[in-house]
Amino acid sequence: MSETEREAHRPADASSLPSWASWLTKGVGWLFALAAALALSIVMLVVIALSVAYPNLPEISGLMDYRPKLPMRIFSADGVLLGEYGEERRNFVPLAQIPKVMQEAVLASEDARFYQHSGVDVKGVFRAALAQFSRSRSQGASTITMQVARNFYLSTEKTYTRKIYEMLLAFKMESLLTKDQILEVYMNQIFLGQRAYGFASAAEIYFGKPLKDISIAEAAMLAGLPQAPSAYNPINNPDRAKAGQTRILDRMVDNGYITPEQREAAKNEVLRYRAPTEVAVHAEYVAETARQLIFSQYGDDAYSRGLNVYLTLKSDDQMVAYRALRKGIMDYERRQVYRGPEDYVDLPANPKEIDARIAEALQDHPDNDELKAAIVTEASPKKVVAVLQSGDAITVTGDGLKPVTSGLVLKGNPKTQIRPGAVVRLVQGAKGDWSVTQQPEVEGAFIAIDPRTGAIRAMVGGFDYAKSKFNHATQAWRQPGSSFKPFIYSAALEKGFTPATVINDAPLFFDATSTGSQPWEPKNYDGKFEGPMSLRRGLEKSKNMISIRILQAIGTQYAQQWITRFGFEADKHPAYLPMALGTGSVTPLQMASAYSVFANGGYRTNPILISRITDTKGRVLNEAVVPPLDETMPTTLRWKPANQVSIESFVVPVLP
Repeated sequence: MSETEREAHRPADASSLPSWASWLTKGVGWLFALAAALALSIVMLVVIALSVAYPNLPEISGLMDYRPKLPMRIFSADGVLLGEYGEERRNFVPLAQIPKVMQEAVLASEDARFYQHSGVDVKGVFRAALAQFSRSRSQGASTITMQVARNFYLSTEKTYTRKIYEMLLAFKMESLLTKDQILEVYMNQIFLGQRAYGFASAAEIYFGKPLKDISIAEAAMLAGLPQAPSAYNPINNPDRAKAGQTRILDRMVDNGYITPEQREAAKNEVLRYRAPTEVAVHAEYVAETARQLIFSQYGDDAYSRGLNVYLTLKSDDQMVAYRALRKGIMDYERRQVYRGPEDYVDLPANPKEIDARIAEALQDHPDNDELKAAIVTEASPKKVVAVLQSGDAITVTGDGLKPVTSGLVLKGNPKTQIRPGAVVRLVQGAKGDWSVTQQPEVEGAFIAIDPRTGAIRAMVGGFDYAKSKFNHATQAWRQPGSSFKPFIYSAALEKGFTPATVINDAPLFFDATSTGSQPWEPKNYDGKFEGPMSLRRGLEKSKNMISIRILQAIGTQYAQQWITRFGFEADKHPAYLPMALGTGSVTPLQMASAYSVFANGGYRTNPILISRITDTKGRVLNEAVVPPLDETMPTTLRWKPANQVSIESFVVPVLP
């Protein structure tokens, strides 16, 4: 081959390329180099950030030994819930006991790839980024693991730094905990509105049923709450909650959790939400007393340790006591002068607007159990028509108007007159008949104790706990009057008196030095003096002169010390002769406990309110042990020392 031919077949040199192609080649090379350098820099920055941030991540020991804040619950002896105290309403339920449909609804709503990723869903991150740029709606990038990390250890501020720490914590949690452990924590910890934490508590609050009994429709409704509990609250925002439920049902179908037929049935299901109902057992004063006792032992931890406190009283007995006290107070109130309506409301002239106005006005006057608030629409001396909050119109006539006769006088005092627009109280009798009454101003208390054990069987501290939290059964110091005389008589028996001892029922006069205040000339209740009579007869007829002469004979100092054996406080009963007539101060609880000494043959038993305390797993932390009564012991040896536990302590166990 000639030299000319070899030159023709030689490859073209790069320098022979056009100038623009050469520059393009060099530009592409530089871009690749810059991209590689940038990627390497990013990797190095990430490595440096991880090396600095990872060691500073918080320890997750709290998740490995998860102990959620559980409220203190107080139960009656027969297991009825009487009170619940704590910042968070929560019922801890192990994952194995959470229905599969509830788990699947949560996964469909929050993290469908929960069991596939390692804490951070990379696909979800890219999907969220694309949605951010396209302004389309998305499921979001936060996984369940990341939400647990944020709820336990991080703030809610939306910053890149917090997001990075959230991801790092998610990786750390996934390396130390199983998926089921993380999901269990999430489903028991997440806030779901109405002070409910965890889905078990939410099922009770929203639907009034245990978590194991919820349907697909209810599970989908609850699963929408974590995103925005207030916005998706089915009670306050039913339309928005329904839209969220529909979205979750669609996702459950997409992920194969339910069939399309099940979705349609769930969409058409009418959900019944828990409505405010009457209190099952009125034991507010009892529950508050128990709360104070437990708080005195635990402090603030009492509201987060999940203590279950069981009392000595039964719910049926408590309700009988509650009704009896209210009936007694209301019977007394019916005999009092009518003080007038609670308020007056201007009723609109248009009859169609009256119902709305009544409903609005009665918001400020809620019903008080059987005492129903009502607004009068028609009033005359022979008939009153009043409308309840429910909209029912009640007509009262005849004997039902007797308690308010003075308020129905046509030309009566305008401040106490019952006229259209007056806010009154109605009560329904056992036969269904209605009467007009008023809220009582007097108070009362009821206490019942088992004399053999000291166990409190019923306690009612007042007419209405919502009106007054003051517990008259344990806090009200009142003069016992003649009910105190048996304790003076018992001191006389100890001093050698007998039931047949004769004492003179004759007039007495004492100067100020004997009474501790001013001259005193006591009388019997009936104003009669019957002369000499036996001690037994004097007690039977409750003769004041007999009681005073007994105290005079045994000595006031001796009697003052003697009554401490029954649990009374000496300083509340000054050592003067009027003590014989019950002029000292006692509480109803003290009187009930003191009288139990007579009932059980001479034993002093301290009142017991709390029978046992258990933890969240049902383990007994402490239990009140009552020593058996030794009935073979001579009566004179049965008295317990008076310096034992104060009667107001209720023998609450000392807890660990």
